[in-house]
Amino acid sequence: MNLLATTSTVAILSYALLSTVYKSVQTLCALPVDVSSLPDDVVDVDFLPSVDVIVPSFNEDPRTLSACLESIASQDYAGSLRVYVVDDGSGNLDAVAPIHDAYAEDRRFSFVLLRKNVGKRKAQITAIRRSSGELVLNVDSDTILASDVITKLARKMNNPAIGAAMGQLTASNRSNTWLTRLIDMEYWLACNEERAAQARFGAVMCCCGPCAMYRRSALLLLLDQYETQLFRGKPSDFGEDRHLTILMLKAGFRTEYVPDAIAATVVPDSLRPYLRQQLRWARSTFRDTLLALRLLSGLDRYLTLDVVGQNLGPLLLALSLLTGLAQVALTATLPWWTCVMIAAMTIVRCSVAAIRARQLRFLGFSLHTLINLFLLLPVKAYALCTLSNSDWLSRKAANLPNGVEKQVVIRSPIAGANVTGASEMSGVNS
Repeated sequence: MNLLATTSTVAILSYALLSTVYKSVQTLCALPVDVSSLPDDVVDVDFLPSVDVIVPSFNEDPRTLSACLESIASQDYAGSLRVYVVDDGSGNLDAVAPIHDAYAEDRRFSFVLLRKNVGKRKAQITAIRRSSGELVLNVDSDTILASDVITKLARKMNNPAIGAAMGQLTASNRSNTWLTRLIDMEYWLACNEERAAQARFGAVMCCCGPCAMYRRSALLLLLDQYETQLFRGKPSDFGEDRHLTILMLKAGFRTEYVPDAIAATVVPDSLRPYLRQQLRWARSTFRDTLLALRLLSGLDRYLTLDVVGQNLGPLLLALSLLTGLAQVALTATLPWWTCVMIAAMTIVRCSVAAIRARQLRFLGFSLHTLINLFLLLPVKAYALCTLSNSDWLSRKAANLPNGVEKQVVIRSPIAGANVTGASEMSGVNS
């Protein structure tokens, strides 16, 4: 029984040491950079690059989709802007049709209607191959953009070495439940600690799907790899944002984070959908970890620490937790040292976050420690054991009549009529 106690103590001490070093360095690297000495990146309006905004939509709530499209239509971007809304075989097409019709007179908007559900990645690619803007902005259909998001992201992309850039994510439904409040704080930390630190070295490891901009010339070089990603011989249908970001880094492009480009997205408001989302994300992270490891030799040493901290840290914490629980079950003694260390690290982290964000609400993020220990760690373990499963878990395919061939219907106010053609992806299973 002493072995259990010793193992738990060694594991938690190792975790505390690794986490302290990792989080301390991360916090320092995430501090804002003084840009006063940097060259001004504001360019003349006449030279602003053209931007294509791509919005895949699947069974989206009409009100949510309307808010998303309204935020895009209200952008203050002075350059050329086109918007491609791709309906991915939704079963509620009649409900969202009035939303499409509301933008029928806006010449910037085109609607691509897929007759069969093919998944978010292939829905994006359908529009990418039909568009021509110098920059491509992927936006989730449940996301609302601040009016200056495209301007700020496009200015960041003025540097031709940058292949992708993401904005800061917040929870649009933050005030709904205790969980949405926690997720909003989780997003702040993920953006302003993790992504901000990675961006200092031009290597954001995941430009998040709700709001990420890409350079078309770079995107076209990677599109076939992006579309045909396989894992253990099976198509990989989720984690498209992480995989595309890693492909950008692999091709030698920088990936960046723009903290003042704010995008608010809908987050799960109850535990069940939240855990399904986390399971999908965990599988995606594990799948792309090996690909990311091959990049580390060409990146700053901080990125190696970042990968080690994010992957080895949870393993040490899980080992400490399991041995501690076994100690309680077999000896009825509490592993107090483990409890004290976890509590102390939680207090320190939440206090630092509250100071950095200048918001006392981050002290309440301590509740996330319990969720992480007893829910997220088991979910990550299950994800590791089921990596070959590509089920989205939260997506429900549209109910389509048998024998209906998938087609692409393009509703464009510029063309003035619908154009229908057999999809080049008609052989892909839903």
